[in-house]
Amino acid sequence: MPVEYEAKVLDVEPNGLAERIVGLGGRRTAYGLMRRYVYDVRAGDESRWIRLRDNGTTVTLTVKEIAHDGIDGTTETEVVVGDFDTTNELLGRIGFEPKSYQENRRASFELGGARLEIDWWPLIPPYLEIEGDSREHVVEVGKLLGVSEDRLTGENTIKVYARYGIDLGGIDDLRFPPE
Repeated sequence: MPVEYEAKVLDVEPNGLAERIVGLGGRRTAYGLMRRYVYDVRAGDESRWIRLRDNGTTVTLTVKEIAHDGIDGTTETEVVVGDFDTTNELLGRIGFEPKSYQENRRASFELGGARLEIDWWPLIPPYLEIEGDSREHVVEVGKLLGVSEDRLTGENTIKVYARYGIDLGGIDDLRFPPE
């Protein structure tokens, strides 16, 4: 199973961070609204779940499994699917009902061979995700951005929300307010 080498940097200032990434030779690759359904694999097991996600250009179906909160603590198996709504319907027909619908906005960049995502989620401050080819690669790109290793966290989004006193598991429809 492929290991995901990823860390978050919480509570970032998005505009300054985007300028820093580009100033270091990075390039912006995408910006847009992401929407997802999250399904339990086994009720009560928060270490493994199914995610159906539409990033505006590609729809993917993923099983994510968390072994620990480290940079290398998550594995994922992912496949591209043809249609968000049809895949949700198919999952429902085989017994998987979404436990939640979630939205976030994402600005994507590439820098030093790593994928960088500035994420805006409802109710919490923006954060940066750094995804690299190894744990060392993630730490190295963080340092390039001026982020010390002790500021990197491998916590999943549920635990990030908990840091702000919000039980994400108790929110079944997470959207941005209408503009």
